[in-house]
Amino acid sequence: MGIGIRIENLRKVYNSPPPSVAGGRGFSFGPTRSSGGRKEKKKKIEILALDGVSLEIPAGEIFGLLGPNGAGKSTTIGILTTRTEPTSGRVFVGEFDVWKQQVKAKRVIGVVPQRPNLDFALTTREVLLFHGAYFGQSARERARRADEQLEKFKLTDRAGQMVRELSGGLMQRLSIARAMMHDPEVLFLDEPSAGLDPQTRLMLWEIVRGYGSLGKTIVLTTHYMDEADELCQRLAIIDHGKIIALGTPRELKSSIPGGYVLRLRFDRAPEELLRQLRELPGVTEVHSTDPTAADIYADRGGPLIGPIVNAAQAAGAELHDVHIQEPSLENLFLHHTGRSLRE
Repeated sequence: MGIGIRIENLRKVYNSPPPSVAGGRGFSFGPTRSSGGRKEKKKKIEILALDGVSLEIPAGEIFGLLGPNGAGKSTTIGILTTRTEPTSGRVFVGEFDVWKQQVKAKRVIGVVPQRPNLDFALTTREVLLFHGAYFGQSARERARRADEQLEKFKLTDRAGQMVRELSGGLMQRLSIARAMMHDPEVLFLDEPSAGLDPQTRLMLWEIVRGYGSLGKTIVLTTHYMDEADELCQRLAIIDHGKIIALGTPRELKSSIPGGYVLRLRFDRAPEELLRQLRELPGVTEVHSTDPTAADIYADRGGPLIGPIVNAAQAAGAELHDVHIQEPSLENLFLHHTGRSLRE
């Protein structure tokens, strides 16, 4: 029987005041004085990374957290894996309250951080052996597991090579192999495809699917739409520390009004033009993102270009650019936030 995850009203606020800048003299690490000689109080900066996130992930599910950089994905993973302390709220991995039972929770999870944190003084094989020893595996067991992981991740010919000599992609492979070395019930992958070439990325996908088929719970963060669509049974789209959509990829894509999105750029987009666009056949919504742009949600793509050009001419505007997006998770993010995932 696998292990699930429960998140209850999770909040995280970071306090990170930048260095003071003293009137053109560069960075100053002492108190800043006003022109009258008085000390000025430093402003307390608060960054809200997570804003009341609640979520349940059943055992054996491959679950994705999808969102742009800074959305709160890595903070969520950090709290679940004991690396980041929450401001408030609770998280459970199986029956363990992560922040009250950290040692027990750590024994059942594997973690691949966003950036490799490997020991450069070890060889590839030694990294795996040391990890197995840390989790109490016998010498025989960890030697067997290390050989299996090297073979699975196509690192056998690099077994004796020093970590510092590996490329970034090979380090990422080794990080994932290490996380799976003790056969954890829950595997956390924070941006696992970052820096991987397409071939290695596909290999990683197959390994993730295979591990999930064993009843393991897998949570991955990504800003790659195709990765979330391909791997995840369910996913949450997160932005500004809040979950803005939750469901299967199919459910989420089908929730977009019209399915297609046409991103239009004009020399100007007056209200008369927007009104005419809303009246075009098959159009379900029109959002104006700025005085020269509009996003059209519709049940078709290319066939609408002619009517759009005609509407622009009738309104005294000129169409400069059009980008058509087929039904996708990217469109869902655009619909909820008014911007693309990479903006």
